[in-house]
Order: sequence, then structure tokens, then C-alpha cells
Amino acid sequence: MRQVGYLKASNPGSYSHFGEGGVLPAHTGSSVAISRDGNTIAVGASHESSGARGINATPDEAAYAAGAVYVFTRNGAGWSPQAYVKASNADASDQFGSSVVLSADGNTMAVAAHREASSATGVNGNQTDNSIQGAGAVYIFTRSGDTWSQQAYLKASNTGEPADDVRLASGDQFGFSLAMSADGDTLAVGAISEDSNASGIDGDQADNSASSAGAVYVFTRSANTWSQQAYIKSSSAPEDTDGDLFGFSLGLTADGNTLAVGVYDESGSSRGINGPIDGERRGSGAAYVFTRNGSAWSRQAYLKVSNAENGDSWGVSLALSDDGSTLALGSVDEDCEATGINPPGCGDEGLGSSGGSMGAAAVFVRDGTTWTQQAYLKASNTGIEDWFGLKMALSAEGDTLAITAPLEDSAAQGINGRQDDDSAVDAGAVYLFRRTGATWAQESYVKSTHNEAFDEFGNTVALSADGRTMVVGARGEDSGATGVDGDQTDNSVDESGAAYVFSR
Repeated sequence: MRQVGYLKASNPGSYSHFGEGGVLPAHTGSSVAISRDGNTIAVGASHESSGARGINATPDEAAYAAGAVYVFTRNGAGWSPQAYVKASNADASDQFGSSVVLSADGNTMAVAAHREASSATGVNGNQTDNSIQGAGAVYIFTRSGDTWSQQAYLKASNTGEPADDVRLASGDQFGFSLAMSADGDTLAVGAISEDSNASGIDGDQADNSASSAGAVYVFTRSANTWSQQAYIKSSSAPEDTDGDLFGFSLGLTADGNTLAVGVYDESGSSRGINGPIDGERRGSGAAYVFTRNGSAWSRQAYLKVSNAENGDSWGVSLALSDDGSTLALGSVDEDCEATGINPPGCGDEGLGSSGGSMGAAAVFVRDGTTWTQQAYLKASNTGIEDWFGLKMALSAEGDTLAITAPLEDSAAQGINGRQDDDSAVDAGAVYLFRRTGATWAQESYVKSTHNEAFDEFGNTVALSADGRTMVVGARGEDSGATGVDGDQTDNSVDESGAAYVFSR
């Protein structure tokens, strides 16, 4: 693994957070994406402040945190900027670019603006009224040749009602997370602050008595027309879903027929597969797996990690292989001090506990319709508040797994450097794991070539299908460079952000 690209916005601005994936509690989705063929990269900058609209418009500074997305394409061994993409209704604080996903060929792109404020519902509604702060929206863009255009504007079927006091409005945050099928024709959208007390598939959307229970919406495309196919909720009893944040993370198989949903603050007491769904282990976190037969969705599995504890928040991140047979689940708040693969001492509540957010990942595998936990992964240098597991990415076959720790403190630079020098606070790191048969091992410890304190390298990560190209966001990086492979050392634009491309 070696660094082969350094990507910046064409208009870097202070606190634009190019490459932002978010740090809790302000976490957003995954704002870097790479096509499965590895030839297109999209990078969001959710705090970019231009009021420009559309494709390749001239940026200004008229709309704080309106957000933008930058598209790059592979040019031989290098990368070139292709497009500067803005929403058709860009407004201040919409945070367009908070989540970005690409189809396999890179010709379809979905971009979320999870703080967008229109009260529209469904597809291509009225974008202009701005009456529901934080309602959220998703924009579909398509590419023909080198030319991008907006194809659709997606909203939830139950966007909500305007708040009596706008200062108290949080909105449903539709678009907090995204996942897309390989052909770009199926899109899953998470809305973590949606409040319905419905459970299961296509329940009653109108009740709003379960605050921030969360929901996932599935959209499909036929020709160029998008429509909502399903409205998916957890299976918990309504009294147990308040604050679950169902849809915090999402994964979708290449064919779009298996959907995995992370539930960051879910409180089930079980450990393992398909146990009781109750509210007895607060904030332990979980994942649900749903499958589609024709156009009908049903729940296949409810996954809990074998040592889930109160407050672990399993489901902060999630990654799914193309065939849906491997699922990785992350927890930033797991607090076992052990390192490595399947370490002893992490299996009982309180045993080996650091009292801090070390983080961990668990890998589940599916045989037919049966799920089992295959591995439990820890960083090779666990540290308190490193947040190992904040973001993850899997290769298509599921044998390569990238796990980020954006608050890791090592001053190392490059690949497999020294891990025990904690002199670069919140510099961040990425850990690359490989599976042989059923056995996992850490392959690489990855830092940028110009790693510095507070860069938060690893805010987000993406892998090509073959696992040989990796893109890593560093929202706190400070260079004023523009475009590709500029000067990494100038540090003249605070938290402008950067993305790094690695190859092996």
C-alpha cells in the first residue's frame, strides 16, 4: 500500500471540511466514494460555503455550509478534477455532500444534504419553501461522457411538519446515510431523527411518538424515473425505539437485494443472532439485515455482537460485501484495552475495560440465510478516544476491510510506521485487514505522507471493488493547495480538508 494521490477542492475554504465523514456527535455520513471500477472518486465538503448552484458554477462565499461535491477521475496513474457539483437549491446550512455514493461505473451519484429544509415529499417536489429545518434531501446526478447533470431530487414520503419554534427544529435528517446498488438503480436512505413508532416494513408513518427512532427509505429507478419502494423500521416495540437512530449506517449489496442497517443507539439485551429485541441494554447498538424478493422487503436477521455492552454503540459504521455474505460492524465506544484479532479479555462486561472509547469491529458471515459472528477486530495500538471503527469499507468479495480511527494520535507518516509515539493529537489512522479463508490479520497501518496533529485522517474511507485502491478523508487538514498533488505543507487554510488515494 502506498500513497498515490492527494486531492483538494478547487476552492479550499477555512472549515469547509473537504473529505468530512464527521466526528461524533456531529457525525454525518461517508463523504468520500469510489466507483467499484476504481476510476471515479467523489469527495464531499459539507461546509463549503458557496451559494452557486448546479454543475461547474463559479463559487462565491454567499451561503455558509451549503456544501459541495468534487468529482475526480483516474488519468493513467494519476487523477484529474472533473466536476464541481452543487445542489439545484443550494442554501446556507444544507450541508450538501454530507454523504456521497457512486454506482459501479461511477456514472450515477447520490448526494445527501441532511440539513436541507424543504417540506416537499416524494420525488422532484417543491425545493424552495425551506419550512422544515433539517428535513434533509438527496440529489441524484448522472454522467454522460464527462458531463454531469441532476436527474432527481428525493425526499421522504413523510417529511414532517414545520416546528412552531424554528430554534427547536431538528428535522428527520433524511440523507444522514446512503447506500447504492452497483447499477445505481436502488438507493437506500437513512433518516436517523424520523419519529414514527411504526415497526417493520411499510408501517404507519404518521404517528411521530417515538422520537429519533429512525427509518430507512428504499428508492428504485426505472429508466430515468425514481420512486419510493419501501419504508423500513426496526422491529423493536414502540416504547423501546426512542433514540435508537435506526439508519445511522447502511450497506447494500451489488444487486440491491440485501440491505444492512446499523442502529447506533439500539438497546437490545441479547448477544448473538436473532435474540430478543427489547430495551434492556441501553445504547449497545445492533444491525438488521433485510432482503428483497421482487419488490417486497422482509427482515432476515437481527445481529448483536457477542460481547455487546451498555453504551458500545455498535452500528456507528457498517460495511457489506457485494454478495451480502460478509458484514462488518463498528463500535467507537467499545472500551476493551486488548489489541489484535479475537483477543482474550473482551468477552465479559467490564473485563479489560479502559473506561474510554477504544473502539472495535465485528465481522459476521452469512451461509444461506444463517448468520454467525466470524471475528472480533481491535487496533494494533488501541488508545482511549481513538474511535477505531468510526468508518469502515469492504472490498467486493469481503476479504479486505479498512477501519478508521480518526482520533488516533501517532506522529508516524506513511505505511506501517511507528505506532507508539502519541505526539500528534487526533492525527488519525486507517487499519487495513485481510482475510485468508476464515482468518483475519492486520496487513497495514496507514497514515498520510504529511500526517499532522488534528488532521483527523480517517474521518471517512472508501475501497474499490478489488480492494486495491483506497480513498481516505482528513477533514482537519489545513493546506491551501487546490486540485491534485499540490503542496501539502503550507497549512494556510484551517480545516480546509483533504482526501488521500492509496494503491497496492
